[in-house]
Amino acid sequence: MKFSIKIPATTANFGPGFDVLGMALGLYNEIEVSEQNSAALKFNVEVEGEGSGILPEGALPLNETNVVVKAIKKVFGTLKHKPSLVNLKLVNRIPLARGMGSSAAAIAGGVIAANRLCGNKLSTEEVFRIAAGIEGHPDNVAPAIYGGLCISYSDASGLKCERVSPPEGIDFIVCIPDFELSTEKARKLLPSSISMGDAVFNISRTALLMEALINRKHGLLATATADRLHQPYRKKLIPGFDEIVNLSLKKGALGVFLSGSGPTIMALAPGKNARKSNAIASVMSRVFEKHGINSKTLILPFDKTGARII
Repeated sequence: MKFSIKIPATTANFGPGFDVLGMALGLYNEIEVSEQNSAALKFNVEVEGEGSGILPEGALPLNETNVVVKAIKKVFGTLKHKPSLVNLKLVNRIPLARGMGSSAAAIAGGVIAANRLCGNKLSTEEVFRIAAGIEGHPDNVAPAIYGGLCISYSDASGLKCERVSPPEGIDFIVCIPDFELSTEKARKLLPSSISMGDAVFNISRTALLMEALINRKHGLLATATADRLHQPYRKKLIPGFDEIVNLSLKKGALGVFLSGSGPTIMALAPGKNARKSNAIASVMSRVFEKHGINSKTLILPFDKTGARII
């Protein structure tokens, strides 16, 4: 059996939606998968693009810590898949440890690959729950699998996702600085408790954000993307963050916030206005440059479909 999977980058938290909101972006990793009969479970892994020479690859035991391999083994164990030799080529375009869902893409891709090799025994909801269990947080995994803008939540039956129509008429500008910030490190900066005032602040902004996106009230986005739960703590690790926010808004950005746990910064801009989007992207990069940090900017569409087998 041979196939490929295409998995989108994601931006999580989406301003005030801490650990809840995430959206898929038009930047993709691909996993090329083939399987052969074998007396024992074995993997061969090749990495191309982002993470090449850094991520674990090769044959056992070199690939044992590769996230895609771990995800596949998790599903194989759950579904009692027969031993085989699995060949993986990871074509990575999503930057590592930058707040754009690289690990979520790897995990989602691994779970989907394993499910396909097992005969698609898992539903999409089961794929989501397994992937979120491995990742630890659903807000990146959900849009990687479902596409669009996703609201993750749990009830008595477990973890769930509600997909919202992606916002129209907006350009998504990501400014990716040339340094890494792991989710684990960024999460350690967060307080163990928050004030009632901060909780109410984020509830109000999240409700306002959904109104702004669903009903295209773009003038609300600068207010609606404000946050008090994670950005005030994480921005201390990102030189020039406040300046980037302020100057981007002055250049016409609709809203500016951390992508995931950072250090990538996301700006929303009016769609089909390349001049304005390029001006915002330029000012973001210039602020990082002033602080001695190289960066690159991308103007991306949203992804509507999520991970898919191609």
